[in-house]
This record gives sequence, C-alpha cells and structure tokens, in this order.
Amino acid sequence: MIPRPIAKPQQIGWAAGADAAENARTRLPKLVAAYFAEGRRLLDGNPSPAELHALRLASKKLRYTLELFRTCYGRGLNARIDALKSLQQMLGDINDTVAAQRTIEAAAGARTPEIARVTRLLRGRGRAKAAEFRKHWRELFDAPGRERWWIDYLAKKARTRTREPHPARRQPGHTVLSRATTAGRDQQPRAF
Repeated sequence: MIPRPIAKPQQIGWAAGADAAENARTRLPKLVAAYFAEGRRLLDGNPSPAELHALRLASKKLRYTLELFRTCYGRGLNARIDALKSLQQMLGDINDTVAAQRTIEAAAGARTPEIARVTRLLRGRGRAKAAEFRKHWRELFDAPGRERWWIDYLAKKARTRTREPHPARRQPGHTVLSRATTAGRDQQPRAF
C-alpha cells in the first residue's frame, strides 16, 4: 500500500481580539493534534524513505510555529521543541540517503556494477534508518500519553509576558502590566 502524502496543513485562524497567549492556548493544541494524526496515518502505510520527507517538512513547520511562541511558554516548550528536533534529525538522515542515491545515479550516467552496489547500500541504509525512525515514533515520540502531554501543556501553560522597558525607553506615565493586571485581577502590578 502506498501511503498518500501528508495533507496540506490546515489553516487555523487567529482571533484578532485575543493576545498571543490566548491564541496559542486555543490554536496550537489543534495543530499538534493534526500533526500526530497525520504522522500516524503516514506511518501506518509503511512509507518508503522518500515518502517520509513529507513528515520531515511537517515537523519543521510545526517546530518553527512553536518557536514563535517561546515567550508565551516556559521551559516545557523547549522539551517539546527538542523532541521535534530529534525527529527532524532522524528524518534528515533518511532524506540524505535518498538524496545521495539520486545524486549518484544522476551523476553516473551509465549504470555500472559499482553504481548499482552503492545505490543498493544507500537504499538499504535508508530502509534501516526509516525502520529506526518508525520505532522511535511509536515507542517514544508517540508513546501512550505523549500526545496528551503536548496538548495539555499547550492548552494550559501559555501566558502573556510583558516586560518593563529599558529605563531609557520608558515613556512618562508608563505602567508595568503583569499577568495579574492583564487578567483583570486587582493586584499590585509587578515586572518580570
């Protein structure tokens, strides 16, 4: 069975009236859930090394999106980004075998026994790395409870951070806002 390519990423609209943290809490869990679903669907089809490239691109897009919201989350987001980096590295190694194989075949022109041996070696290496990746995905990245680990964190931990500007840039009458004041609580504002 040939797996179909990863679906085009869904467009999730951002609420114009909400701040970055509120948008992150409501939108990022949906992106992560879609990523896990697409990754599972692709891997259920036992894709070839070349077909895994689509998951590599989806992983990069998710990682870069999450990195945009680092200021809304704590260190826990770094652990999740590191998990994506690890996946990207593994998928990049797989893609390197596919690219090397194509490059050698294109550069060689004629198919000699030596070229055939090298491409077989690369094809075997790509399949072995793909099997290693699938095991990593199922046993670690997508182990039971891991998707929930992602979604719960993204849904609950985002916060708005405002920092007091540098004294030289402070405007007359400037007030420092904190999570407490932006949340509507009547507490003493504090700087972060």
